[in-house]
Formats: sequence, structure tokens, C-alpha cells
Amino acid sequence: MKVAAIALLLDGKLAGDGEKEIAGIAGVESAGPADLTFADGERALNRASASAAGCILIPASAALPGKTAIAVKHPKLALIRAAEALLAKPRVEAGRHTSALIAETAQLASDVAVGPNAVIEERVKVGERTVMGAGVVVGRDVEIGADCILHPRVTIYPRVRIGARVIVHSGTVIGADGFGYVFADGRHHKFPQLGRVIIEDDVEIGANATIDRGSLGDTIIGAGTKIDNLVQIAHNVHIGRHAVIAAQTGISGSTVIGDYVVLGGQVGVGDRVRIETQSVVGAQAGIPSGKIIRRGSAVWGTPARPMAEFKKTHAAIKSLPRLAQKLKELQAKVG
Repeated sequence: MKVAAIALLLDGKLAGDGEKEIAGIAGVESAGPADLTFADGERALNRASASAAGCILIPASAALPGKTAIAVKHPKLALIRAAEALLAKPRVEAGRHTSALIAETAQLASDVAVGPNAVIEERVKVGERTVMGAGVVVGRDVEIGADCILHPRVTIYPRVRIGARVIVHSGTVIGADGFGYVFADGRHHKFPQLGRVIIEDDVEIGANATIDRGSLGDTIIGAGTKIDNLVQIAHNVHIGRHAVIAAQTGISGSTVIGDYVVLGGQVGVGDRVRIETQSVVGAQAGIPSGKIIRRGSAVWGTPARPMAEFKKTHAAIKSLPRLAQKLKELQAKVG
């Protein structure tokens, strides 16, 4: 696309050569003369001034003299829109590979794609244009909406419900039994795991994540939520809409997470925790069982506490060796 056409698509303000041809997307340091990139923030703009990129998306209030640039309200979001126009997604042909095992009672839309060695069990329903990669296993009575992508080796246990436009990456397991046992008579007795997993529209789940079915209720993942690789979500967890959960986070049973919550990497959440809407939990934080994180809070540390308090405590801990040395010197003088 010509730069002028990209500017028109993005409703941006063009500065520089609108006749340049753009063929790709790249980072600001690696971009070449035929690439589009973005710069958002003072440091990024400084790097962009030395970039060889053919065109740079910049904030509406910024300028890059001598560069071809498009000023937009949100450069990173604009890059997504431009990429959708510039980079055509590889087309997956509908059809069923000859090695796939599909139960006679399964109902698949005519334009569904099923890869090699996939297994689709009884009474499964799959919506239009959904793609299931090699080795995908879909258990009985599962419902999958339209325009979903299940990458190779995804496993969906029975009775899971998945909405439309859901992406599940390789190795993820959805609907396994929760970790529920009752200790009596000197042994652990398995508690019934009878619920479902319900995943709403526009969710994306990373590679090797695990989402357990509910015990007597359901595990629910709200619309638009994004879950990173290697995340564990236990039974009966309810996650709201448009939450973001980073890698290696573990969420214990019966936790409730509100809309627009952000959990950093390696966060540990105890059972029956409530994290209210628009809260942020910093990386490696630990939230004890039963704790409530109030709406809009930002917390960090173990046990998790308000961000400002954590920073003060952390600063004090860093000072302890120096204070200990001073105390030893004082004791030596007194002694």
C-alpha cells in the first residue's frame, strides 16, 4: 500500500512522501525502507529518528522532521489496523483430513477445517469457518462457535462451551478435573467434578495453559479476556470481561476476577479470592486465600498490598543491611 492510502485508512495526518510503497511491518530498529513501524513515547520517538523505516506511526502531538510519518491518536492500535490491511492471513482450506476421526453424531459446519489425526467425539457442534489443527481432541457434547482457531494438540474435555472468535494455542487443556479432594479415614477422596468450562467470545488462550472444569458449578472465562502461556485456572473460577493474565500465573479454586483486571507474570492467587474490576496485580505477587482486592486497586508483593505501601516496605528492606551495620558499630562502642 502507498503511505497516503495507509494514512487515509487510519484517519491520520501524513507528513512526508505519500507515494512510498509499504509492504511489511517491523520494529523501529529493524524496519527497512518498505516497512511500517510505530513510535509511542519520548524514548521510542528518539529511536525512530534514526530508523530506516519507510513510514512511522506517531502520536498526534508528535513530529519527526525529515521522516515520512503518520500522526494518529493511538500508534500501536493503528499498527494493528494497518497490519490487517497489509498482511493477508494465510487461507486455510475447509475440509476434513482423511486421518481425522469424527463421530457420526458430530455437527460441523460445512466450511470447518479439521487437521490430521484430530479426534472429534459424539454430539460435538462446531460453527462456521472454525479451524482445528493436527492432533486436536474435542470431547463429547462440546460446543464451539464460529471463526475459532484451535492450534495443534489442543485438548477440549467433554461438555465445554466455547464462543465465537476464540483462539486456543498448542498444548492447552480445557475442562480437565479440578484439584478437589476430601481427606477422611486416612486418605484423599476425589470430590465430584461435574461442572463445565464456559469460554465466551473473543478470548485468546496461550500455549500449555490449563483451565479446569467446575466441581458443582462452572468455570467461566469472560468475553475478550486474554490468557498467556502456562497459566493455571482452577475449578469454579470466574473471570470477567477483557481481563489480561500473564504467563505462569496460578489461580486457585472459586476465585472471582472482575472485568478489566490485569495480573502480571507469576502471580499466585489463593482460593476464594475476589479481585474486583479494573484492579492491577504486579508480577510475582501472592494473594492469600479469601482476600479481597478492591475495585481499581494496584497491589504488589507477597502478601499483596497496595503498591505505594509495597514500595516503602521494599525500600526499607533494602536499607536493613546498612542499618544492621550501624547497630553493630553502636553496640561495639557501648560494649
